Parts: sequence; C-alpha cells; structure tokens
Amino acid sequence: MNKFALVFPGQGAQKSGMGKDLYDNSQAARNVFETANRVLNYDIADLCFNGSEEDLKKTVNSQPCILTVSIAALEALREKVNLEAGAFAGHSLGEYAALYASGALDLESVFKLIQKRAQLMDKAAGLSEGSMAAVLGLDDNSVENITNQLSEVFVANYNCPGQVVITGSKNEINGNIDKFKEAGAKKVIPLAVSGAFHSPFMKTAAVEFENFVEQFNFKSVKIPVYTNVDAFAEQDGQNFKSKLPRQIYSSVLWTQTIENIAKNGISDFIEIGPGKVLSGLNKKINPEINTKNVCDYESLMSVVSEIKEKELV
Repeated sequence: MNKFALVFPGQGAQKSGMGKDLYDNSQAARNVFETANRVLNYDIADLCFNGSEEDLKKTVNSQPCILTVSIAALEALREKVNLEAGAFAGHSLGEYAALYASGALDLESVFKLIQKRAQLMDKAAGLSEGSMAAVLGLDDNSVENITNQLSEVFVANYNCPGQVVITGSKNEINGNIDKFKEAGAKKVIPLAVSGAFHSPFMKTAAVEFENFVEQFNFKSVKIPVYTNVDAFAEQDGQNFKSKLPRQIYSSVLWTQTIENIAKNGISDFIEIGPGKVLSGLNKKINPEINTKNVCDYESLMSVVSEIKEKELV
C-alpha cells in the first residue's frame, strides 16, 4: 500500500465560494463548518461561500477560512476512503491543518489557535510599515546574501527553487528591489499583504501567542508532521507547542520540507484545501513528486476514484 504525504495550503489560497460544494455534498465537511461556526462565534460558512475577495484576503478572515475549508476537504476525503498517510505538512497556517490531520490537536483547539494567531499577526502588522515580495529566478544563497546586507529585510518563505519570498520593512524592500534584479532575479513582485509576516516584526505576536498556546494539549503522534521552522519530522506534542510561536516570525522552509519528505521515500502527495499552489511548488522542488488535489467536490471524487482503482486502500 502506497503512503501519501498530506499537505495543506497557506494564506493566499483563498477565493470566494471555497468549500461550498464540499458542504453541499459531504456530511463530514458540513460537520467541520458547523464546529467552526460555533467555536469562532460567527458564520464562517457564509464568509467562505459569499465573502468578497477584499474580505477574504484580510488576515483575520483568510486564516480561519482556509483552515476550515482544508479540514472540511480532509474529512470529506476520509469519509470516502481509509487513507494511509506517511507524513503531514502545511505551508504556514496550513501547518495547523497538518497538526489536526495527524491527531496532535482536536478540532476545537485548532480553530481557537488559528483565530488567536490571525488576530495577533494582524495586530502586529498594524504596528509597523511592513510588506513582502516574491523574488523569482534567483537562487536561495543569492537572496540570503542580499538580505544579510540589509537591516530590516529577511527571507519569509523558501517556496521552491527560484521562488523565495522576502519580508520586512516596506521602505527597505522597495528601495532595494534593484539589488535583487542586478543579482539575476527575473522579477520581484510585491505581495498584497498587510504586514511583514514571518519576520522579527512578528515577535510581539509570537510572545503573546506563546502564552496562549500553553492552555492547549498537544498530543504526540505516530505519523510525523514536518514543521515549518526546521523542516524536521516531528512527533512530540511538547515540541509542536514550542515550535508554533516561533513559526510566526521564522522562515517557512517549504523547499526543505518537501525534500526531506521525498528523502524518506514518499513521492505521492495530496494537497488538501483551496487552490493548487503547493502542487506547482512541489513539482519544481522535485519533479519525481506526484501531487493530487482535493480542493472541491469534483477533485475529491476524482482522487477517491483513482485511489480505489489502484487499490491503494
């Protein structure tokens, strides 16, 4: 039986209408939305299904919405097949879906955590003039060499070879775009975000989040979650608890995470949640990786059919 790595997307994957057909066609998905509505104390289903693009890209909305849809898609998949996972991982906020999928966190806890995380990150973003930009076509070392010369610009995401996201002072990023281009970057694209996420500008959020996290019970797990801050396979509940606050201001090591999962013999991935961003990144990281998508009911049934046909379950 083939084992899959289940991976979950981060902020930027949101779109209006996401999760609606899963809600309409899967009782398991509906249960997730109903729990989210109750725990978050507002109608997140309505926000996912009918929210404007402007509403959905707000940090306080996008993080819980993407998480809800991702977990709803996961449970809809589990409702159809007995899927054997060999690894879990998530890109930034997607790590919370991975922790839930692994059994490290229960459903109510994961919603409470992401709501607090989103609120604190949004608050920290408002305290500084921060921004982010995608540097395309430049190797990791070159990007690092340039950011090391700057006082308030850092690497936020190692997304894939040739795609690194920088974060930090808006003025310093804008004032040094030419340095990246002169070093060989094909493009430097400013991102439509409200702050310098995954940078030291978020440390105030991380300190408060660390205190909040203490009240939750993180279980140790049998199947590892590859964590953003170090790309290591983690199974210890206490280590999950200590890593999540650090994740807020640390680089997301996605390239390294996918490489490490592949080194452990897993080449079949399923991206679960809105969009298909991770599928594209994974292919660029390792062309041998095959990533299926469960982002809506049609893709869910396609994956279920393929799994059953190959008798992988």
